[in-house]
Amino acid sequence: MCGSDRTRTAMAWLAAAAPEPAACRWEWERHPMGVALLPAGRLWDVLILPGPLGYPTFDVLIHVLDRPGPVLADHGMVRIGFFVPPGTAGRWLGTGVRAAGRGSWIVVPHPTRTAHGVRWLVPPDGSGVLTDPAVLELAMHEAAAIVGGAGRGERAGRD
Repeated sequence: MCGSDRTRTAMAWLAAAAPEPAACRWEWERHPMGVALLPAGRLWDVLILPGPLGYPTFDVLIHVLDRPGPVLADHGMVRIGFFVPPGTAGRWLGTGVRAAGRGSWIVVPHPTRTAHGVRWLVPPDGSGVLTDPAVLELAMHEAAAIVGGAGRGERAGRD
């Protein structure tokens, strides 16, 4: 599939979550640097991790999976959002993790662009692939151990 077909497929997949998918696609086609406000909970939920845990989790995921689901980062990498199957937010119990599901809205840039402080670390490809929440949880545990171990090592070196 050529780049423009892939882009159209990704745009259609993302826009399918919008209340008016055609209007969403039309806006992106005319203003590719713009963002859409899309409802979570229908096609996907988003688990939002703070950057200090989100980035190491992302690093673990990309080494474990051939391709994780879409992943967003905000300006300054303060938060990382992992797209997971719908319904995950209602069952998620992780401390420090925000879960955006039914009733939540997510700012989403065009699938191939960075816009207004939001960018894709893993853009959607239109296939509907989402990150398995169990795999994401395991990656978070591994990342927390790595981050925690680095913190202990730094303290040990200063004593």
